[in-house]
Amino acid sequence: MTASEPPNSPNSPKPPNSPKPPKCPLCGKPVDAKFKPFCSKRCANIDLHRWLSNSYAIAGAPHDEDEDPAAERSDQD
Repeated sequence: MTASEPPNSPNSPKPPNSPKPPKCPLCGKPVDAKFKPFCSKRCANIDLHRWLSNSYAIAGAPHDEDEDPAAERSDQD
């Protein structure tokens, strides 16, 4: 950039990409620091309800509640 070029000319250096503000994982609105990582108490409560109602799950082998883990360990000893 030369002294004769205005600061917003197409040849002026561009500022580095600033990080995008975080968004709420449920609704996509900007995050509120008070409810981080959510935007509001409402979204935080929706997420909590999903956890408590077992709506979120990690894929894996089905768990048989009839099996006793202690018995399995004693069989391996």
